[in-house]
Amino acid sequence: MSKKIQLPVQKNDEVELKIHDLNHEAMGVGRYEGYTLFVKDALPGEVVKAKVLKTKKNFGYAKVLEILEQSPARMKPPCPIFARCGGCQLQHLAYEEQLKYKEQLVKNDLERIGGLDLNKVNVYPVIGMEKPWRYRNKTQVPIGEEEGGLIGGFYRPRSHDIIDMEACLIQHEQHDQVIQKVKEIGTRLGIPAYNEDKHSGLLRHVVAKYGFATGQLMIVLVTNGEHIPAKNKLVDELVSAFPNLKSIVQNINTKRTNVIFGDESKVLWGEPYIYDKIGDIRFAISARSFFQVNPVQTQVLYEKAMAYADLEGHETVIDAYCGIGTISLFLAQKAKQVLGVEVVPEAVADAKRNARLNGMTNVQFAVGEAEKIIPWWRAQGIKADVIVVDPPRKGCDGSLLKTIIEMKPERVVYISCNPSTLARDIKILEAGGFETREVQPVDMFPHTSHVEVAAKLVVTYSHHLR
Repeated sequence: MSKKIQLPVQKNDEVELKIHDLNHEAMGVGRYEGYTLFVKDALPGEVVKAKVLKTKKNFGYAKVLEILEQSPARMKPPCPIFARCGGCQLQHLAYEEQLKYKEQLVKNDLERIGGLDLNKVNVYPVIGMEKPWRYRNKTQVPIGEEEGGLIGGFYRPRSHDIIDMEACLIQHEQHDQVIQKVKEIGTRLGIPAYNEDKHSGLLRHVVAKYGFATGQLMIVLVTNGEHIPAKNKLVDELVSAFPNLKSIVQNINTKRTNVIFGDESKVLWGEPYIYDKIGDIRFAISARSFFQVNPVQTQVLYEKAMAYADLEGHETVIDAYCGIGTISLFLAQKAKQVLGVEVVPEAVADAKRNARLNGMTNVQFAVGEAEKIIPWWRAQGIKADVIVVDPPRKGCDGSLLKTIIEMKPERVVYISCNPSTLARDIKILEAGGFETREVQPVDMFPHTSHVEVAAKLVVTYSHHLR
């Protein structure tokens, strides 16, 4: 019979903690008699009185009851619902300190998970924003009902409780106007919100997309069914409210799922696309297109990717998670040819459309899994000088990393939104004959715990000769 472990704290205990670090979720890290407690909203250097909320074998969670010694880096969050909303994690920390935290986060992952010797790799300070507010070009807000009216806002942390909001300080101002207007019109017209527990009701999410370079606006209504009561009245009022509105799209999602979008979309008014730019490249953005949410920092990130690719005009580049072609087209400005591969057919159709939009003929896009398409390209005699990867948070598929190692490109440019999976994949690539030369974090998501990273790897000479 296994012996029950006696922990130094139990649920509901109140303890005094010295906070010495932030974890990857930006929770304060304290220790009580050697036992680690993660404390939401506590900052390094602070002494807090905390209440234990949950215990596990090796760590637990607690909340701040009182700050006994306050960090000089603590700020008053400008958002009135910051303490309840799960959208931001770091508004209470001075922005310069946020950047230092994210730099250390990247370094820790590269050392501990990636096994890198940081004396031999240039890891640069995080590139921050001059104005780190109102930077997002897309918002997607769940809709609910309260006392007969529609509410909309982000979820309370670790729950699906909607915190109704009037404004979100990291979204573009027009997104706030859209959410408020849809709530107001929907309440007045009797459009019911979706009830997740009962799988009933209609309006699930409102998605707003705004082109920073063009000023164009798209509104997407995600519904649990096709029929929208008083649809024409709703559309007319939205069109009247927003002179820059170019598109209203209904997306139908009738599944019991946390996934926001369903498979079917139809244009209720206007065009199926809005347009935006990154540098000199123009992009058509549809309701379900993935497009980087911070256009200012995206240009910074892509210029760094261009520098790491080190293109002189004779190279063949493969973009292994090309999406709607954002990086592919950016790099095609200087490469001989770029081949993009993406598993989502709609994204590839958008990528091809964007190539035509910019008159680019030196790019090709294929639908499929990169780990299958790239070897097929190789069998056709195509040799990649540079391979670019920008995978989802889970990182690269293991078979894709194997394919990269076998293909031996001169350079790999790895763009990541998750430093831990970046570090894991770098370790595999290094074991396969690559060296990490430079790592540049970019603050794509100010006031949250997330950070984007660009890394440059080069094939070693001995590996290249095999």
